Amino acid sequence: MGEPIKVVVTDYIEADLEWEAAELAKRGVRFECHQLKGATEDEVIARTRDADVVVVNMVKITPAVISGWERCRLVIRHGAGYDNLDVPALTAAGIVAEYVPDYCRDEVAEHAIALLFACARKVVWSRKVLDDSVARGEWDFRPVVPMFRLAGTTLGIVGCGRIGSAVLEKLRHFGMKFLICDPYLSPRRRDDLDIETVSLETVLRGSDFVTLHTPLNNETRYLMNARTIAMMKPSAYLINCSRGGMVHTGDLRDALLAGTIAGAAIDVYEKEPPRPDYPLLGLDNVVLTPHLSWYSKDAERTIREKILQDITMFLDGAGPRIPINPEVLQGRKETRRHG
Repeated sequence: MGEPIKVVVTDYIEADLEWEAAELAKRGVRFECHQLKGATEDEVIARTRDADVVVVNMVKITPAVISGWERCRLVIRHGAGYDNLDVPALTAAGIVAEYVPDYCRDEVAEHAIALLFACARKVVWSRKVLDDSVARGEWDFRPVVPMFRLAGTTLGIVGCGRIGSAVLEKLRHFGMKFLICDPYLSPRRRDDLDIETVSLETVLRGSDFVTLHTPLNNETRYLMNARTIAMMKPSAYLINCSRGGMVHTGDLRDALLAGTIAGAAIDVYEKEPPRPDYPLLGLDNVVLTPHLSWYSKDAERTIREKILQDITMFLDGAGPRIPINPEVLQGRKETRRHG
């Protein structure tokens, strides 16, 4: 018999992984979990060198780390994005990468909508109005006027995949209009959603609210910058529950201070948590939340179940469920066919 399969978790956000360890022990799997956030590449390699499967949350999987692996065949990204994985390097090494984009669809969509409502009804800023009015003994609503009803306003959705389409579906009953930019949406999917897609510029120029829901890659990094933010209405709000790198924070700060746009609501950051000198801290036309759009007890349970399912499928020679680089699988099939 060969050596048992080894699964290594580089880092995790759960209180513990005892459930995973117990379930995998039933299959005779060797299981290790570590907290390697902030560790050096050498430390990551030392802990994962002999793993067959690596499960990663925030640790960066770089070419150097990949080259240090002796037998890894599968990397599972614990989350809905994978910008911390060097996918080309994994593909070149013949390692399948997969992720879990389907565990928190409703949560992120609901959080984006909550931020939209917070901007539209100026919920956060209204608390200061209340406190000041209590101290004064009379109402003074001037700091939060004007407001407008959502019905009849236009929401721009940049990226209409799992989460963007959930935002669309949930808000269709609020009487809003929609402008949607997603050049990768198939004709069939557009028909299913009963939408037409338009250019990014059309979305930005025509929307009262713009919400971002695309992956972070070379095409979308700093998609919102000085040039594109300037296309937005002075009365518009930008909402980002996607990835911090989608927005050039310095350019957004300049626009907010200049009144180029009315405000923004941000849940994601390039450096997490953001540093004390983060440019948007202290601005009174910004709502900031601590990258919790993914979270619910339901989502927390779901992602653990799905990752265990992914590992089980690997053990059974099936899957992966949602591969990032399916060409590796095709290459393996070709090798078996001609080997």
